[in-house]
Amino acid sequence: MREVDLFIRQRLDSGVPLIGQVSRYIITAGGKRLRPTLLLLVSGALGFTGPERFTLAAVVEFIHTATLLHDDVVDDSSLRRGNATANITFGNPASVLVGDFLYSRAFQMMVDVGSMRVMSVLSEATTVISEGEVLQLMNMHNADLDEEGYLHVIRSKTAKLFEASARVGAILAGASPEIETACAHYGQALGTAFQVIDDVLDYTGDAALMGKNLGDDLREGKATLPLIAAMQRGNAEQREVVKLAIENGDVDAIEQVVAIVRATGALDVARKAASDEAARAIAAAEQLPDSPHRTCLIQLAAQLLDRQT
Repeated sequence: MREVDLFIRQRLDSGVPLIGQVSRYIITAGGKRLRPTLLLLVSGALGFTGPERFTLAAVVEFIHTATLLHDDVVDDSSLRRGNATANITFGNPASVLVGDFLYSRAFQMMVDVGSMRVMSVLSEATTVISEGEVLQLMNMHNADLDEEGYLHVIRSKTAKLFEASARVGAILAGASPEIETACAHYGQALGTAFQVIDDVLDYTGDAALMGKNLGDDLREGKATLPLIAAMQRGNAEQREVVKLAIENGDVDAIEQVVAIVRATGALDVARKAASDEAARAIAAAEQLPDSPHRTCLIQLAAQLLDRQT
């Protein structure tokens, strides 16, 4: 990861000072680097040690960072990783345009690696992510969204880049189609579990630890799994409270909604869904050759359920 961070800093260089300023602001703000870590762990588990893994680990982090810049503008977010978002600090136009730069630089770096297969996987991933963002936008304030629709959104918007990162690690290693598929399944399951837990933390987490405002999902009118489960399990009065909160983005109702989410056992439903995805990820990782890298992949999935940030 030190090599990847060095590569990231080098490739952020631009003749336009504001590009480097905004990019460094968000990239150095303490992100988890899960997607590049996943690519490195998979390639290591399959015995690939070439320098291309550093380039492509930086690529997936650039793609992820571009989505964050655009997301925060769309969601009108004010806090990320405990700091003011880039759109608050530099303005919406700068955030959108620097996000565009990071996408462009990522594809420039993909070309440097010279693998059409890798380019195909990552270009498809960016398309699916964009589709997921639009799907989420279409479902804002939609209290009728069901669990299937919710999972479709998060597997597109969040899990797809996890899936692509793991698949690229397998492609670099020249893995068999079966192993490549197992790696992709691992990434998709891990990314899905990660997002479900993130949505749980929006109603149970510590704002200081999480580095973002609690209740943001409700303010944005997102029908996440805790709310979907609460409406499925609650009585008529509870369903109406949650429904109106989603439709109106009523963050003033957050305490009442949290009480309903807890009383109906909706958090347990969401945690069970995340646990099932983590188990699916572990089963996929167990198909890889035994190694410290495989052990890390299994531990990563197992510990994801305990995350607080």
